[in-house]
Amino acid sequence: MTTKSNDRPVLFLHGWTMRGSVFDPLVDALGPRAMAPDFPGHGDNTDHPTGLDSCVAQVDALIRATGREDVLLVGWSMGAAVAWSYIRDHGTARLSGLVTLDMSPRPANGSDWDLGLLGSTPERLAASTREIHEDWASAAEKIATTMFATREGAPAFSRDAALLQVLSNDPAIMAAYWDDLMALNLWDVVARVDVPWLVGYGERSRVYPEATALWMANTAQQAHAVGFAQSGHSANLEEPEAFLAALQAFEDGL
Repeated sequence: MTTKSNDRPVLFLHGWTMRGSVFDPLVDALGPRAMAPDFPGHGDNTDHPTGLDSCVAQVDALIRATGREDVLLVGWSMGAAVAWSYIRDHGTARLSGLVTLDMSPRPANGSDWDLGLLGSTPERLAASTREIHEDWASAAEKIATTMFATREGAPAFSRDAALLQVLSNDPAIMAAYWDDLMALNLWDVVARVDVPWLVGYGERSRVYPEATALWMANTAQQAHAVGFAQSGHSANLEEPEAFLAALQAFEDGL
C-alpha cells in the first residue's frame, strides 16, 4: 500500500473484540501520522477502566495530545460508536473529517427503528445477549464468522485468526461492552455531524443493512456513502486497498 505525503493526524478506532493492530497495513501506508490504539480492555490496554465512556476519554486525550484541529477520525464498528460519542460530548472543533465503517448509531432495533442489527428482533437480541454472557466460546464463533462476507474471512486476516483474537479477550469485559452498545442511541448525533463524513459499508454485510449507511448519508450535513462490493462487516480487512483508496480520496477533498 502507498499513500501521498501528508501530516494530518489520522486516528483509527477498532471494533468490539478487536484491537488496534487490525489497522497495521493502513497505519504503515499512512506513516507516523496514523494512530491505532487498543481500547480499554482490548489487546494490551489492560490498565484503564473499561466501557464506552472510557473509550471516549481515551480518544479525547489522544486528539488533544496532537495539538491539532484537523484530526481525521476513522471508526469501524464499535469504533464508529466511540467516534459519534466523542462528537456528542466534545463536538467537531478538533476534527477535519469523519470516516465510519459498517455501524449503526442505534444497534438495537425497536418499534420506531429498524436500522440496527440486520434481522434482529427483541427476542433474537435477548438470545444473543444471553449467549454472550453465558457461553463466550459459542458467541465468539458467531462473531468471527459474521464479521466477513465469506466464512474464509479476509485475505490477510482469516476467520480462524479473527476467532483467536475474539477469544483472547476477557469474556466479562466484552459482555459489558455489548450491553453498552445495545443500550446506545446516537441517531440524533448523526444530524449534528458538521464535518465531511464518509459513511462506509460492506455491500455483503451480515451485521448491518445498507439502508443504515444510506440513512446516515442522507441525514448528515456533509456525508456521502461508499459501499465496498466484496466486503461484509470489515472492508478495512476484506478490501484494504479499496478502503485505503476511498480514505485517500476522501482526505484529498477535505
